[in-house]
Amino acid sequence: MDWPGDIRTQLDREGSAVVELLCEQNRGVLDRIFALVDTKTLDQIQSLPNDRNRISAIVDYFRTSDRNLCTRFLNTVYLYSENIPFPLETTLVSIVGYTPGTNFNHTFETDVSSPSPHVKRPRIDHLQSYTNVLKSMVQQKHELVAHTVVKDIHLDDTWVYLRHRNPPRGKDRTIQPQAFLDNHEGEESEHKVSVESLLKTTSRVVMLLGRAGSGKTLLVHCLGRSWAEGSFPSVHLLFLLEFRQLNLISRDLSLKELLFLYYPACGDVQEQSDVVFEFILSNPEKVCFIIDGYDEFRAKLTHPEKLESIIDPSKPLPMTDLLSGLCNRKFLQGCTVLVTCRPRDVTDMFGSPGFITCELQGFDRLRVKEYAEQYFHNKGDERKKKAVNLLMDNRHLLSMSHIPGLCHICCVCMDHLFSSDGTDLQLPTSLTQIYMQILLAFLKHIDEGVVSGTSPLQRHRTKIAEMSQLALKGLDESTIVFMDIDVSPELQDFGVKSGILSRVKLTREDGSSGCGFTFMHLTMQEFLAALHLMTSQSITESQLKKKLNLKTRWTTKIDPKTVFTDSLHLYVCGLAAEACTSSLVQLKGAEGARAWIQKRQATVRHVLRGFSESTSQTGPKIVELCRCAHETQDAKLAGDIGSRPQFELRNIRLNAVDMDSLAFVTAAANQNVCLDFGGCSIDLDCLEILPSFKNVDHLIFRSRKYDDKFAEALCGILCKLQALRQLDFISGGLTDVGAAKLARALEGCPHITHLNVSDNSLKDEGIREIAETLSKLPNISSVLMGKNSISTDGILTLIERMAACTSVQEVRLEANKEISLFFSQSSDTVCENTDLNNTIEPKNVTVKQSNINVSNVISLCNKLRGFSHITLLDLSNNLLGNKGLKKILDLLPKLGMIQEISVCENGVDMDGVVMLASALCNQKNLRRVDASENGKKKLILSFDTSRRHNSRQLTPIVTGVHLHKKLSLTHSDIKPVYMTKLCKQLVKCENLLDIEFSHLKLSNESVEKLMLILPEMSSLQLLNLSHVDLSTNGALLLVKSLADCQRVTAVELRHQAEAFIKFVPEKAEAAICKLTEYKLCKSNIEKLSRILENCPRLSELDLSHNLLRDEGVQCFVDYLPKLKISSSVSLNGNRITQVGALHLVNSMNTCEKVVAVEVSLGVEDQSLIKFVEEHVNGKTLRLRECSFEVIHLKKLVEILNRCPRLLTLELSSNSLHSQGLFSLLDSLVELSTIQTVKLEKNGLSSEQIEYFVKQFSSCHQHRDIRIEEPWLTGNAVVSLIAKCLTLQPYIKEIRVSRASINIITEGNSSLSSTFVAHPEKFLPALQSISFDDCDIEGQHLASLTIPIQKCHALQDLRFFQLKVDRKCADFFSAVIPYLQNLRNLTLDLKGAAEDELEMLAEALPDTTAFESLSLSHVVLSDRGAAVLGRELQKVPNLKSINLSQCSGWTAAQGRDLVISLVQCVLLTEIRLDSVVLDEEGVNILAQGFSYLTSLKRLSLNNIRVVTSETFVNGTGILYLLASFRSFRQMEEIELESWRMGDSGINELVKYIPSWAELVKLSLSDNSVTDQAGEKLLAALSHCRVLQKLQLSKNQLGQASAAKLAQVLPLLPQLSDLNLSENKFGPKGSLALCDGLMSMKALKILHLTSIGSSDLVGVALSLKHCPSLEDISLSWNGCGDNLAQTLAEILPSCTKLKRLDLEANNISTAGATVIAKCLPSCLSIEVIRLWRNPIAKDDENLKDQRLNFSSV
Repeated sequence: MDWPGDIRTQLDREGSAVVELLCEQNRGVLDRIFALVDTKTLDQIQSLPNDRNRISAIVDYFRTSDRNLCTRFLNTVYLYSENIPFPLETTLVSIVGYTPGTNFNHTFETDVSSPSPHVKRPRIDHLQSYTNVLKSMVQQKHELVAHTVVKDIHLDDTWVYLRHRNPPRGKDRTIQPQAFLDNHEGEESEHKVSVESLLKTTSRVVMLLGRAGSGKTLLVHCLGRSWAEGSFPSVHLLFLLEFRQLNLISRDLSLKELLFLYYPACGDVQEQSDVVFEFILSNPEKVCFIIDGYDEFRAKLTHPEKLESIIDPSKPLPMTDLLSGLCNRKFLQGCTVLVTCRPRDVTDMFGSPGFITCELQGFDRLRVKEYAEQYFHNKGDERKKKAVNLLMDNRHLLSMSHIPGLCHICCVCMDHLFSSDGTDLQLPTSLTQIYMQILLAFLKHIDEGVVSGTSPLQRHRTKIAEMSQLALKGLDESTIVFMDIDVSPELQDFGVKSGILSRVKLTREDGSSGCGFTFMHLTMQEFLAALHLMTSQSITESQLKKKLNLKTRWTTKIDPKTVFTDSLHLYVCGLAAEACTSSLVQLKGAEGARAWIQKRQATVRHVLRGFSESTSQTGPKIVELCRCAHETQDAKLAGDIGSRPQFELRNIRLNAVDMDSLAFVTAAANQNVCLDFGGCSIDLDCLEILPSFKNVDHLIFRSRKYDDKFAEALCGILCKLQALRQLDFISGGLTDVGAAKLARALEGCPHITHLNVSDNSLKDEGIREIAETLSKLPNISSVLMGKNSISTDGILTLIERMAACTSVQEVRLEANKEISLFFSQSSDTVCENTDLNNTIEPKNVTVKQSNINVSNVISLCNKLRGFSHITLLDLSNNLLGNKGLKKILDLLPKLGMIQEISVCENGVDMDGVVMLASALCNQKNLRRVDASENGKKKLILSFDTSRRHNSRQLTPIVTGVHLHKKLSLTHSDIKPVYMTKLCKQLVKCENLLDIEFSHLKLSNESVEKLMLILPEMSSLQLLNLSHVDLSTNGALLLVKSLADCQRVTAVELRHQAEAFIKFVPEKAEAAICKLTEYKLCKSNIEKLSRILENCPRLSELDLSHNLLRDEGVQCFVDYLPKLKISSSVSLNGNRITQVGALHLVNSMNTCEKVVAVEVSLGVEDQSLIKFVEEHVNGKTLRLRECSFEVIHLKKLVEILNRCPRLLTLELSSNSLHSQGLFSLLDSLVELSTIQTVKLEKNGLSSEQIEYFVKQFSSCHQHRDIRIEEPWLTGNAVVSLIAKCLTLQPYIKEIRVSRASINIITEGNSSLSSTFVAHPEKFLPALQSISFDDCDIEGQHLASLTIPIQKCHALQDLRFFQLKVDRKCADFFSAVIPYLQNLRNLTLDLKGAAEDELEMLAEALPDTTAFESLSLSHVVLSDRGAAVLGRELQKVPNLKSINLSQCSGWTAAQGRDLVISLVQCVLLTEIRLDSVVLDEEGVNILAQGFSYLTSLKRLSLNNIRVVTSETFVNGTGILYLLASFRSFRQMEEIELESWRMGDSGINELVKYIPSWAELVKLSLSDNSVTDQAGEKLLAALSHCRVLQKLQLSKNQLGQASAAKLAQVLPLLPQLSDLNLSENKFGPKGSLALCDGLMSMKALKILHLTSIGSSDLVGVALSLKHCPSLEDISLSWNGCGDNLAQTLAEILPSCTKLKRLDLEANNISTAGATVIAKCLPSCLSIEVIRLWRNPIAKDDENLKDQRLNFSSV
């Protein structure tokens, strides 16, 4: 018969194989072939050089010949060739039509010696015979599997989802699932194909996925049957293997051994198997392997990287290697492999070449109905109708029936229930309950005809227990096939009769046959295993809990092979349901069974509740948890799980059961929930379950697989979602068709507030459909439609639609990137910027990157007119150009009350900027133009709407020229011609005008053009030239504006940094010039000086960081007398040497108005000259780190000698050499004009200091000597003071603090001769001496004893932090008796022993001159306190006593001490901070106060009262406060940390009005509220000299703040105000502002943690407080708006030293703004910025005054 295909094409395909075959044949075969060729062609072929070329030419000849000749050629090749390869031989046989009984007719003579064709026949026969047997075996397998099938399987009508890429690998991902969805990576696109098509295409690896019961095994056997029936002609051999059988093989096998183990050859076994296997190896593309049930395989396939690159098929291998090699193309490349498994096992296939996955589609609603009807077909019409209706109407049963296996189970269950007695049909509500009914149905098979009073579960309890134990053992050992020896005969009989077990034929690894048993389905094995877990006494709770692990549906390649069970945990949870309790009790059967079962059920629910509390569960595990909760039917547990606000589900397949479970838990939670489906495969029928989600208010669908069909299905149920408020259909496949249906569906959803259809495939029509629907959605607030395909016309149409919508607030369109629409909930909302009669809301419209050009502008503006009130119009990144911009300016009146138009990046150039400058001057409402890069980049127009808003209430300020306008042009290159054009336009501006030319490149010519017109700009207020690339000459031209324009008040130019010129409306009274960071040479200085000579109003001149060096400084100093500077000249950072410093010092001589010169040549490199306008009384010279050599010191002395008015000289850190030092000191002694000398850290020795003190004080006049050296502590400083007292009798006062001394002398010329003649008889004039924190011990004081004893005039003796020992006590005992004029003794002691303290107490002066005693921080025993009490009574005129922080005495002695204290009736000051007293001691103190009528200062901070309830609860406090009535002269009172509350304050305010001289009041930490706070503040209004007020750590609120604002103006001398840690809040802090504006004397203001993050108003008010030195605004959470405001006001706070901003919310940007103002804030020493979100290493934050660390 004829070959049906194209023979020449086949020869073309096999041509190379034919050439190779003929090259191996003898000459006779070739001659027969040559005989078929015509003579002419043969001659050409014979002329070729060798046989291979001739043979190739022959094959080419026949390839192009006619069909018959080509057939004859192939006949000849087949008949006469030897050793034909089997694949080629098969092809030749097919072509030549060689079949049994067919003879070949040749047109040519055959040789008698030619081989017989029948010799070749056995090879073909073996293959055909084996194929027939194979088909028969496959068909038999199908019959065994399909004998119970209810409905015939049609492969062309059974569908799977075919995936186009490998699925995401859950844990293998390096980014989160959300990121995958945003990029559409790891997401599978799917489409439906029939199961039949899986084998239509060969040479690929197919993974057929399906859940348990989905029908995988049945379908692959149906595929086998179809192949056997000839449905797949391209597949010659098909092998169907089962993993459950492969589990039985433990030894290594080759592929050949494996195949013929299950499909043995017949007849001549060895020869047939060899032929078949050779065919397989030679034709892999014609072979198919189906391997069923990978989930039942005990092992995991070997990773292909661990295998050899090419595997020998005949080599024995472990089963895991063999199967992996087959699936991963390590051999038989081109064969077809189909593997079935559960979805979670797909990653084990490792994505081999040609690898695809597909997943079985479950039953839809129609197929469920068809199946049920078929099942009940023979059971009567009434039962069929009833069963079908119940199944279709019961949501739970219907959702489970989408899985074919479960559909069958549900039908069996209903059939059993219908067959049971009783009419009350209780349908199961969970999968577990269905299986319980199935078990009863199976038991019914055994009990057929048996009548018994006991239940089937009780009757067969033992066998069920044995069967359950076998099931669990199988699961634990990964066994699904049980050998007959593993199952007892009785159990075999029970299982087979009931239908629970099935017999299976087994093939062992030795080839022998056997019998085994499997459960009727794996799910039944799992159910029975769960029964064992719940009823067996041998299972502990710990073992039970281990089985309750949530299954994830995300798996990885590196995960170990898991147990093949999927549902065990579900059945365990289901058995924990209350509905299963009675059945479990029957199976348990023991006494107390119910309690035991209930405890076990409670354990399961407890574990699930623990899972529900976890916040780290992934989407798949959440679904599993919902499944578990649904099985338990526990509403409380379900409510706990469903209480989360969002269910985020990613990249998993969700079936109806999953959706039903989710609905169950969300309904139980009774709260709104968001369902976020990302990349999840959802059957369309599952969407019908969504209406059962009663509380879903937000639905998110994000995946390309969600297309128009999905949207159509969704539309059908949207109106049923009554709680739905937000719908996101994003990153999907929605087109205009789907959008139209969605839009119509949304009309039935009036409660929708948010809609997002971004990143789909919508075009103009689809977007229009949705836009038209929005007006029908009364509650819509936002719509997002970005990342679609909209045209420019579509954009204009959308704008027109939105203009007609009255509720729209904002429209944002950016080509195909963004389409965002925002709406107000009510169109009646009053606009903030309009009056109460205007109900129009402001609207913003953004149309960016939308190709809007000049031709579209009119159309666009016409459509925009439909908007009632556009606030912002953004047209950035379009194609307007200058012409389009002009049209917009012309059409401005049509745009209504617009506030801002952005036309950035629209092709505008400098001509367009000039046009805008003209419009700025002419358009009354255009108030600001911001442009950059000559108009090409940034271009924003801002408008003033106050005129239109308040047209009936216009003030002169609004209508007049004071409306501020601004032109900003940055990052541009303004050519001279355009500078002229711009300035000529700006001259016309009648309004106040700011010009910003920052970040520019300006040539000198451009600057000249600017300066020519600058004086004509009468309305100009500020010219900002920051960061301009300006030459030095250009900068000098700008400085010349000081002379050219009398309105200039400041010229500040910092090279390529901040720079500006400020103007005032009229003539400026004073002007500032700052020219910094330029490189000024001598000629520049001369030119600058000549310019400044013509500036009579110059107040400050700053020439810092200009690299002037010594020459430049000398040049400037020479010009200085000609300059009229009234305040200061700063020359910091000019790298001058000692020579330059001397030039500056000399300016005190050359310029009469120089009042001070300060020079530091250290790291700071600071130089400052200060001036006074009036007559100079004295001058100051400060020289720091100058390191003068002898020559410099001589020059310095010469200069000082010429300075007649020098009064103060400060030398710091100058490393003076001995020779030069003594010369300098001698010179200073001779300078009678020097009154004060400060020598800090100059390396002076003790001898040098002694010499200087002696010599400097010898001129018998008032001198102030201040010396600081690090060694001035301890014994060294005491010895120095002792020597100074001996050497110099004129010392009046000595103050010693750590590392420094201050000596003040007072000359007396009348006594000088006496001292010179008889120094030993002269008494020192010392009146005061103090030592503070100098590390002095008692042993150091010995050298001071005699000098102090001689100081009979000493009145004030103070020692702070003195280490007391016996020698110290001896010192005071020795010197105090000599000090008859001593008035004040202050001893702050450390470590004093009892005896020493008694000595000190006994040594106290009892003279009439002694008035003040301070013994703070002393620990006194009762004895010491008694001594002190006695001594106090001996002091007749004691006026001040300080015992703060003293302790150590008992309560009784404390009372005695107080008695002694209050007897000192002349006391004007008492300080008892933190002193411990008992209640009686407090009473004595209160009584004593009535006698202390002279008391002026009282400090009782944190007084501690022991064993007293009345003081704590208020009675004692009130009694003590009542004693204050006798005070009439009170100046200071401190009562901190009493926690007296409002009652105490109410008592105190009775007396405060009478204290007219009150200077200080401290009431911190007293629990004061507004109720008493207002009264307190009202009382303080009578204290007009109050200077310090401490009210921190109270509970003062808004009312107190308002009252304080009224009182503060009445306290003009208040300098210290602490209101920290109160509760003023935003309104209270705002109320404070009015009061602060009047505080001219305020120096310290602390507002830490006052309950308001908005302190901008407070900051603004601080500029009215010129004396401020310390401000704290910490711990308030303030943001960058505060930083911005502070940066504006800090330069005006000229005395501020400290600013605390700790623990706010100031960012790096805010800190940078503050840092930029610091160069103008010379007084500031530190700004604390701890605990703020600031990048401390930012380049802009290098100023050392910015403090970021608490270290």
